[in-house]
Amino acid sequence: MKRILFIMLCAAFAFTTAFAQDSQRNTRKTVTFVVSMECENCVKKIEKNIAFERGVTDLKCELPSKTVDVTYRTDRTTEEKLVAAFKKIGFEAEPKADAAKPSESK
Repeated sequence: MKRILFIMLCAAFAFTTAFAQDSQRNTRKTVTFVVSMECENCVKKIEKNIAFERGVTDLKCELPSKTVDVTYRTDRTTEEKLVAAFKKIGFEAEPKADAAKPSESK
């Protein structure tokens, strides 16, 4: 009887964990920011700081186009907070109007 109860509890925990992960996947968003960066040092500074902002899950800087693609969890941060994070490290950033799109989770 204890074994059956233990198995049922383990199964319930496994299903709960699986559903929690699905809900987190659905809360990710990717936004492309146009950023006032000029050189490789700017790119490194952005990568070192913005990648560790709360909720950021992925970051890709492109110096030639002066854009930064940021994937983040919407339950942890917002576009406004990310713009403030760029400003805190000395860069002007604004989201591209057509760039906001839901990302596919892995």
